[in-house]
Amino acid sequence: MKIAVAGTGYVGLSIASLLSQNNEVVAFDIVPEKVEMINKRVSPIRDREIEDFFANKNLNLKATLDYKEAFEGAKFIVISTPTNYDDERNYFDTSSVEDIIKKVKSMGIDTTMVVESTIPVGFTESVKKKYEIDNIMFSPEFLREGKALYDNLYPSRIIVGEKSKRAEAFANLLKEGAIKKDVEVKFMNSTEAEAVKLFANTYLALRVSFFNELDTYAEIKGLNTQDIIDGVGLDPRIGSHYNNPSFGYGGYCLPKDTKQLLANFENVPQNLIRAIVRSNRTRKKHITEMIMRRDPDVVGVYRLTMKKDSDNFRASAIQGIIERLKLEGVEVIIYEPTLKDSSFNGCKVINDFKKFSDMSDVILANRMEDMLNSVEDKVYTRDLYRKDS
Repeated sequence: MKIAVAGTGYVGLSIASLLSQNNEVVAFDIVPEKVEMINKRVSPIRDREIEDFFANKNLNLKATLDYKEAFEGAKFIVISTPTNYDDERNYFDTSSVEDIIKKVKSMGIDTTMVVESTIPVGFTESVKKKYEIDNIMFSPEFLREGKALYDNLYPSRIIVGEKSKRAEAFANLLKEGAIKKDVEVKFMNSTEAEAVKLFANTYLALRVSFFNELDTYAEIKGLNTQDIIDGVGLDPRIGSHYNNPSFGYGGYCLPKDTKQLLANFENVPQNLIRAIVRSNRTRKKHITEMIMRRDPDVVGVYRLTMKKDSDNFRASAIQGIIERLKLEGVEVIIYEPTLKDSSFNGCKVINDFKKFSDMSDVILANRMEDMLNSVEDKVYTRDLYRKDS
């Protein structure tokens, strides 16, 4: 079966890698460098499993800049283009998804579009009416940065937003490519599937916010955060997962998905969803205040990425703290090996670690790494468990 994938970020490249084990997959992207890298089997993103697949698997995968080449003859077209939250419109910018829909419609081909980009609740039904189409459904992805293909190979669940034969066929493609067996599969309407995605990510943001606020309380009161979290987590209803304090939830999904869910709650009574969004801002403000208590002239930021084994720092929480520190008149320098430029948002990038650490009065690290052990006395972190979450 031929399958097309539109967009080769974390979602698109991982699904293309998964499906190309057993199917012909043609990936469409608008960035020539990414297309060239994929065709040379060099991953344009940092993901251990994708890199391993590219090196060791005989994948039936091709990338192209020509959408017609990708879409023609494809049984399914997976749409995984980016949807960023637009603060001015208070709504996801879904223009990239709609651009693909318009391209497919203009071709007049017999295919089914499957949207995996995160979209507002009700989007799929709205585009069916807007473009007078029916060959589209939504299937949410539940992937982590740096572990996107792993999470496709060992999925927590598969959800497809339609109760139909074509929905079953798509779910079977995902199951066929996975290593994990006995995966729970649920079929529902696309609107409910869209809600699942936003509510799931908002719950994760809630959990991050809860343990961060617990940590804020303990830090201000001079208490041992880890003892409190360990004691709380021994309740089996709570557990010891996703409990490591941080500088706030960040990354590509949680900040924008929580804001979109809040926007979807317009005219619906709520208090909690708004509090989750506000809590993240409060956490960044607290972290900034704790750094300023050290009266630094120069603060070094160790990595813009918020997780180990990731090269993505879009919307990372640390960037909000950097802006707050700059407003306080503090000079901020950055150590980020994935950056080739000498500056980032007005801050010097210094990728000689010794020079970076010597220049820094305080080193800000969302997650500790072995490299920081020699300068631990300078490090400010809330990483208690030496794990991402």
